[in-house]
Amino acid sequence: MSFLNSIPIGQYVPRDSFLHRCDPRSKLLFVFFFIIFIFMANTLYAFLFVAAVAIVGIAMSRIPVIYVLRGLKPALWIILLTVILQIFTNKEGALLFSWKFIEIHEKGLTEAAFVSARIILLMLSASLLTLTTSPIQLTDGLESLFSPLRRFGFPAHELALMMSISLRFIPTLLEETDKIAKAQMSRGASFSSGSIVKRINGILPLIVPLFVQSFRRAEELAFAMEARGYRGGKGRTKYRQLRFGNRDAVLLVVTIAIAVVVWLLRA
Repeated sequence: MSFLNSIPIGQYVPRDSFLHRCDPRSKLLFVFFFIIFIFMANTLYAFLFVAAVAIVGIAMSRIPVIYVLRGLKPALWIILLTVILQIFTNKEGALLFSWKFIEIHEKGLTEAAFVSARIILLMLSASLLTLTTSPIQLTDGLESLFSPLRRFGFPAHELALMMSISLRFIPTLLEETDKIAKAQMSRGASFSSGSIVKRINGILPLIVPLFVQSFRRAEELAFAMEARGYRGGKGRTKYRQLRFGNRDAVLLVVTIAIAVVVWLLRA
């Protein structure tokens, strides 16, 4: 279970890079539109261009590629299941392989490649956002972007706070899971041997104390916020003021340029 600590979801890696110095609002907008571009790309050239943009973003972040790729671990089973379903259920296109009731068609392979590549790019863009933006910056950026909706009763501050706390506690919960798993293994528990039913039964002693510890941490956090006089976002001021700079203008211009290129490369 020690692999849990190697999953970089929700973790921030401080670096002195172009992406780290950008305003969190511009990065959030870029990732939002980049996800749209991923689904807009329906040709090989458009997809290769979007993948090239992702590779350039990883290089500009100055974060080791191996560390960024670890963010794909939670989606490996989803990618594998998606590929299997696309290959064996899509019967369009030329028949490439046939054996008994198994048939693999050209369209099935193509769709499997596109869908799995989309999932990989989605995970990479989300991981790169959290790796280059601290939870506090994400909170401030989300609250600032949602603030115009306050006049319609939208809880911008509360939503941003919840998302920030969730991101902040993902590494903490993974660490707690690893500690509980090691404690259970020292008592003879096994999570990687036996039948599927036995493995599921072995996970139950792991889930129960994790939930108890999570509720305990949530209660402690609530008491700490109440003791410090937290009463929501009304009337609160910001120690760090967000300001758009030249880097953010460049990032937004690049976003528009990517949109134009992807639109031209579409079928």
